[in-house]
Amino acid sequence: MPQDAPSELDALVARTAGPQPWRKVFHAVNAVVIAAIVALSPWTDRTLLLALGGAVAALLVLDLGRLAYPPANRAFFRLFGKLASPRERRGIASSTWYAIGILAAVAAFPRSEAVAGILVLGLADPAAAWIGRTRGRRPFLGGTLEGSLAFFLTAAAVLVFSHPWPAALCAAVAGALAERRSWPLDDNLTIPVVSAGVLYALGPILN
Repeated sequence: MPQDAPSELDALVARTAGPQPWRKVFHAVNAVVIAAIVALSPWTDRTLLLALGGAVAALLVLDLGRLAYPPANRAFFRLFGKLASPRERRGIASSTWYAIGILAAVAAFPRSEAVAGILVLGLADPAAAWIGRTRGRRPFLGGTLEGSLAFFLTAAAVLVFSHPWPAALCAAVAGALAERRSWPLDDNLTIPVVSAGVLYALGPILN
């Protein structure tokens, strides 16, 4: 006989389907705030990495706890229904991957490139998801051409203000491809790392 708990969780998860506008706003606001902290903080790199690492560790503990304890998972979807995603029912939350991606970008690259990667993650990724879900018509790499184009245009607009335009365009293309082809990793991890990596690699050539 079916258990009450799974059916309740089914209903809670079902509510998170769709374009999820508040999730995208939350995604973008977090990126702007975190990018500003990384760019303007007087903290040393070591202190900044320790703070980010602590946040990642806390998020991982919370995720593992809720996945291991069904009532906690139900509480997660009940409390964060406007921010959660169906795929988080049985997997690590996007917010955790998001934090890991930011940590990886800050650890691997200078702050200017890391900040650029964070902003691409926070602004271009939600733009791609929103346009892909609401306007997407043409299939492309498992998503839609319209969504990937929205990613590219948003990323290019963000990056061209801080980096030479050839590097900005290359990083925007690379980020758009990472958004579509990140498996088995999550795109919240690969987008900031790939975008920052392309900017860092092309910097000595184009500056």
